[in-house]
Amino acid sequence: MALTLLSDALAHVLSEVPKPPKTETLAVMDCLGLVLAESVTARVNVPPFDNSAMDGFAVRSSDLPGELSVSQRIPAGAVAEPLAVGSAARIFTGAMIPPGADTVVMQEDALVQNERVAVLGCVTPGQHIRRAGDDISADTEVLPQGILLTPQNLGLAASVGCAALTVYRPLTVAVLTTGDELVEPGNSLGPGQIYNSNRVQVEGLLRGLGCQVQSHAALADNPETIGCALEAAAESADCIITCGGVSVGEEDHVRDQIEARGKLGLWRLAIKPGKPLAFGSVAGCPIFGLPGNPVSAWVTFIMVVKPWLLRAQGGSPQPYQKISAIAGFAHDRPGTREEYLRVKLSAGSRPEAQLAGNQSSGALSSVSRSDGLAIIPIGATVKIGDAVEVITMSDLLSPLSC
Repeated sequence: MALTLLSDALAHVLSEVPKPPKTETLAVMDCLGLVLAESVTARVNVPPFDNSAMDGFAVRSSDLPGELSVSQRIPAGAVAEPLAVGSAARIFTGAMIPPGADTVVMQEDALVQNERVAVLGCVTPGQHIRRAGDDISADTEVLPQGILLTPQNLGLAASVGCAALTVYRPLTVAVLTTGDELVEPGNSLGPGQIYNSNRVQVEGLLRGLGCQVQSHAALADNPETIGCALEAAAESADCIITCGGVSVGEEDHVRDQIEARGKLGLWRLAIKPGKPLAFGSVAGCPIFGLPGNPVSAWVTFIMVVKPWLLRAQGGSPQPYQKISAIAGFAHDRPGTREEYLRVKLSAGSRPEAQLAGNQSSGALSSVSRSDGLAIIPIGATVKIGDAVEVITMSDLLSPLSC
């Protein structure tokens, strides 16, 4: 079977995205990590009234220069009285600007003696005043439908008075890892055994995207055991993700069990690392079969599974942004697959990209220490000093992009 280009694989996978799940209305504080199903429109201006950006004195600029009497004190939350001509109001950050005042003088720029204040230096009308609606105008959209809600999104919704939001129900994803060699962290390793890092990293990625996780112990490399586990997971999950068992070895049984108990729509990608990716369904439940090597599993999740999950939850993520970097490495062997190299980036507007250690598909440490993935197109070579495109780690892990 010929290898599938990543762009073609994505087009196929995204064509199989189901309708978004049902919606529910929850208190704002309960919506973290969920996808917004209905856009949020501001019902008030933010701020709702002209207020002071500083502790100081509210004055009429026309009364300056000169010494002014202090006619009132306005803490945050108090209602200001009109400002008497020739006077100043003691005011605090966030407090209402009194009618008639057009300027706030910082307390550091004022000298107070015997209930009178002298302004030191020049004053610009309008300084240190936050006008009503400066941040948000009433009746404008502040949060669009389809975004995964972050703490700052929830704070923004609260700032315009929203107590509840309509969100999509999160997807339930079953995670199955396969391999006789796998041992859960915390147990002792026997001869030929390794710790099950894939289950931990995939479940962490899923929770970062707002999914609910069904966690399962590692499955033995037995066709019947694997097949029965897939069918059981399909009964209660919205999606299944497996790790391992999708290559061509005699002990790779996941792909065969997908075909035997459902359908296989995609297998083997033209990317490195990450060639043996499977996508299909078991008993009508979508399934992604990720490679067993941990870097391959991470790359295929980020590049293929993540876009599907975000859209299946009703999300409208933005495409990954690529930055231009200067290659601090050479790549002199043109490949038949698009390659993703883990790199460290130097500071600056045109950073240098250096390889972040061992590029083996089993070397998970290089993912942990990298700042992004450098993309090497099919058939391309790279010399030191060449331009390379990089997707930054912050973008790769953002729930707002894919």
